[in-house]
Amino acid sequence: MANPYRRVTIPPTLGLVLAGGLARRMGGGDKTRIRICGRTILQRVLDRMAPQCIRVLINANGDPARFDDTGVAVVADSIPDFAGPLAGILAGLDWAVAHAPETEWLASAPGDCPFLPADTVARLHAARLAAGTSLACARSGDRRHPVVGLWPVSLREDLRNALVGQGMRKIELWTARHGIGLADWPDAPFDPFFNVNTPEDAAKAEDIAQRYLAA
Repeated sequence: MANPYRRVTIPPTLGLVLAGGLARRMGGGDKTRIRICGRTILQRVLDRMAPQCIRVLINANGDPARFDDTGVAVVADSIPDFAGPLAGILAGLDWAVAHAPETEWLASAPGDCPFLPADTVARLHAARLAAGTSLACARSGDRRHPVVGLWPVSLREDLRNALVGQGMRKIELWTARHGIGLADWPDAPFDPFFNVNTPEDAAKAEDIAQRYLAA
């Protein structure tokens, strides 16, 4: 099936939606399928990422066929035992080298973030240029969101060594080695990077969508 989420942006950036978590606080299952005002969180994230990226992938483990309805390629972690977001990012970087070798950048976003800004990728690039770094992540108010990040394909093997050779799992430990630019957003009237981890979060997201977005 042709990927319906293909667009062009500058510089060319591959998008990755991280949906490989275990959703323990939701009782398991795919929390990306929770509906907010009639649309799943996953659909909302894909719709926001698509215009910003040359192509969008989903990182998820288990049976990839459960995402067939999206028409989006699914890449699984190559590192076993649910090693966390860094493993998903590495999977995306590996896919880029194998299937889009001309692409130098990967932008990631969590699959449980229903209000992802439409200018996320552009502002991440602006942040890394302003900081003179090769990495960038989002910040709303005084809170960083390391999973909403920009990753150069050139650091793929460095990341693999950190994960496999050093057992590193925390994103901010690895990014601190290379320096990271911060792309800022306000966190009012709601946090654009609000993520849904519990049934209570889902109810709050529904309220935010109805109150501020009308969709």
